[in-house]
Amino acid sequence: MGIIVLVILFVFGFFFTPVFALAKAGLIVLFLLMFVDFMLVFNPRAKIEAKRVMADKLSNGDENKIIIAINSKYNWIVHAMVIDELPEQFQVRNMKHRVMIPPMGEKLVEYHLRPVKRGEYHFGVVNVYVSSNLMLVQKRYRAAHAQMAPVYPSYIQMRKYQLMALNDRLVDIGIKKIRRIGQTMEFDQVRDYVTGDDIRNINWKATARKASLMVNQYQDEKAQNIYSIIDKGRAMKLPFEGMTLLDYAINSTLVLSNISLIKQDKPGVITFSEKMGNFLPAERKAMQMHSIMELLYKQKTRYLESNYEMLVAFIRRKITGRSLLMFYTNFESMASLKRQIPYFQLLAKNHLVTVIFFENTELKDLLETEVVTTEDIYIKTIAEKFAYEKRQIVKELAKYGIHSILTPPKNLTVNTINKYFEFKARGLI
Repeated sequence: MGIIVLVILFVFGFFFTPVFALAKAGLIVLFLLMFVDFMLVFNPRAKIEAKRVMADKLSNGDENKIIIAINSKYNWIVHAMVIDELPEQFQVRNMKHRVMIPPMGEKLVEYHLRPVKRGEYHFGVVNVYVSSNLMLVQKRYRAAHAQMAPVYPSYIQMRKYQLMALNDRLVDIGIKKIRRIGQTMEFDQVRDYVTGDDIRNINWKATARKASLMVNQYQDEKAQNIYSIIDKGRAMKLPFEGMTLLDYAINSTLVLSNISLIKQDKPGVITFSEKMGNFLPAERKAMQMHSIMELLYKQKTRYLESNYEMLVAFIRRKITGRSLLMFYTNFESMASLKRQIPYFQLLAKNHLVTVIFFENTELKDLLETEVVTTEDIYIKTIAEKFAYEKRQIVKELAKYGIHSILTPPKNLTVNTINKYFEFKARGLI
């Protein structure tokens, strides 16, 4: 602002000599202030330190918290502009944070990042631009080191659902409570009572001994194999809200596998496309979730048609006992489904098969828009045809005794867990 005033004074000073003298005096004052500001900001005994605080790995599809801790060695209030060099995957170049740091104090800058693709994300340095109250001189500090953070399948979702399951609060996030029908249970252990436990399971003798409520915990008599089968073909490349269907399926697989372990079942994973991918046998060993996490982290979509005949032959060789097969794939038309129906029938003879495929939410939004022109009518008619075929696919699968889940991508995890609990309640697994 002061510089603008000086420029105006010099312009008028061209016509009025007293104004020119005033402008020269103002310029001298400005240089003096800049010198004072320079000595303050570039004081060799003062400096700025900053470090980036974040998790060792980021969670795909979730808001990940990043904190930049800034420590000031200046003995006056610092005006700082903080620019973090974000990974290229985010394509963000204008994220600036303006803060005031107290004398010899610390300031925390917090922001969130939502990655939508697995892989390595490389952060650069943290740039901190420092100025005094005069705001005439600015000094840049390059703080914090460049670092790499891998983006893994959504472990934040996994932990959230795990915590809810352990506290019997899954109903809070959309998981239905389904009454068990004729399910045989056996005693597992006595544990502390938590809110939501069935009061009929209170162990009064143990409660009297410990002077706190204790309950009996039961488990299914036999752990079942729960296989998540992920199609990596071109049908799973379709993106919704920045994430591919493959990544939605991977996040759901991670959560379902963890929940099934909590419920005393044995999770496993199979991936395939035009050729077989990875196979992780269903187990209840201690490192099973770590193995599943590492397997899912490496998956990539392929661009060819998936080979279901090869998959069926592989499953018949490798999986001998009856298992629940949660089949993540996508069908956009009845014709694409009918080519694969014979293979689902073969699997359904020995296993409980559930085909999980996706609603096209963008088509759904299109169907809800108002029709104005003839072109709008044509587009809406085509969209309705595709939506109708999706509903027909559910009925077609039911004709052959094959279960299915038609779900919006964002509701995939909740709907998959609900189906799993439904099967357990009905005694189908």
